[in-house]
Order: sequence, then C-alpha cells, then structure tokens
Amino acid sequence: MTPLRTALLQGPGGVPGSTADSLAALDRAARRAAAEGARLLVASEMYLTGYALGERVAELAEPADGPGAGAVSRIAAEHGVAIAYGYPERDGDRVHNSARLVGADGTPLANYRKTHLYGGFETARFTPGGTPVVQADLDGVRVGLLVCYDVEFPETVRAHALAGTELLLVPTALMRPYEIVAETLVPARAFESQLYIAYANRCGTEGEGGDALSFTGLSCLAAPDGTVRARAGTGEDLVAADVDPARVRASRAANPYLSDRRPELYASLV
Repeated sequence: MTPLRTALLQGPGGVPGSTADSLAALDRAARRAAAEGARLLVASEMYLTGYALGERVAELAEPADGPGAGAVSRIAAEHGVAIAYGYPERDGDRVHNSARLVGADGTPLANYRKTHLYGGFETARFTPGGTPVVQADLDGVRVGLLVCYDVEFPETVRAHALAGTELLLVPTALMRPYEIVAETLVPARAFESQLYIAYANRCGTEGEGGDALSFTGLSCLAAPDGTVRARAGTGEDLVAADVDPARVRASRAANPYLSDRRPELYASLV
C-alpha cells in the first residue's frame, strides 16, 4: 500500500473574520502540497474564519454544507488533494467548533464537532459535540478527527486507536505558553496509542489588546514510534511527511499497549 503523504498548513488563515482570505491561502497551499506529492492537506482549528473572533462567532458560523464547505470542496477537486480544516458550524440555534474532511474529488467524508471545549471563550459560544469517534477511509488509511484540546485527553486518542484509527487529524489553535503540548504531549499520544497524529496549528497573533492571542505554531506529524516525521517552526509554514499503515501495524506488534490492556481494572476511571 502506498504511504499517504500528508501536508500540514501552518498559518494565520488570512485575516480573522475573512473567509475569502482564508480560502485564497488554502488554494495556494493545496496547489503547493499537490505539487510536492501530498494527497492530504490538514489546516488549523477555525481555519475558515480565524479563531479570535469574539462575538462574531455566531455571525460567521455556517452549516456543514455551507458556502465555505463548497469552496473547500472545489479547491480539493481542482488540485486533487483531500483537505481537512476547522470552522464554526451552525446547526439551528447551536454553534459547534468543528472539523471537516473532504476527499480529493471534493466529496465530503467526515464532520466532527469538538467534544472538549477550552476556556471561557469556547464554553460561552459553542455547544460541545457528543460523538467521540468520527472516522473515514482515505486512500486505504483509516482516518479520524479531533480538534485541539481534545487530543490533550488520553481517553479520546485511545478511543480512536481502539476503533482502528491509523491517522488522527487534529486541527488546532494552541496558544503560548503551552508549547509543551506540541513538543511533548502529541508525540507521546502517538506512541501510547500507536497511531499517527497530524497536528496542524495556527501561528502569529490574533485579537486586540487584552484579548489578543499568540499561537505557538510547531505543527507536527508524529508517528506511532513517538518520532516526529515533520515539524514546522513558529511562523507560516507547510510541511509534509508520509503516513504508512504498514508502519502502524509493525509498531503495534512491537509495542502491544493496545492488546495488553486490562479494561476490567479501569472501571474507576469512568
């Protein structure tokens, strides 16, 4: 089976609040990723609109099949590369912090709603999702979705591993001073649950005054052996590496965390 070359787009996603700028940047990144042999491009949390939106979240939210989604599907089909990205999803009166995956032909493959909301900004403006494991098959690889803070809970990643996820896509908006998440925790999650994690972050500063947020960058593709196969710096970047399902199987045979579990001992955890 041919490895799935996966690109991570790190950037501010255009001007916060401007979906048009974000889509233009995504189009450029998809063109470059495809030229470098990538078949999957992963963008950040709230990519379409920017993260530091304040009260504008509800105004900019759109349905999973809204105009932004249509534009992303056209970009994917034009360049022949699957795309995962974050956006604020409207479902009636509710707004979710969501991630969506479309195939290289633009077909929608999966939509996930963030289950663990971070801080007062998110809890005041979003409704948490209730489905912990959302998956799709992409070029023979079982792909799963989480968003940012979700990956910091070992239970969410382990649930994906037990459900067969081989590549976990995590659009994120990790802020300073939490670099330890990108540098240490994400590779550890990949190792302890024996899967790949594509962690695509924002960079730069969004917002004004006391509400300004500074993002860490440091996007990475971590492998099931705990190594980091691709790592971005702290500025705008596009990095790529291969995801090999055969390496997942070999790593799980060598490190039998999943098969050596004793669930009967863990009841007190829930």
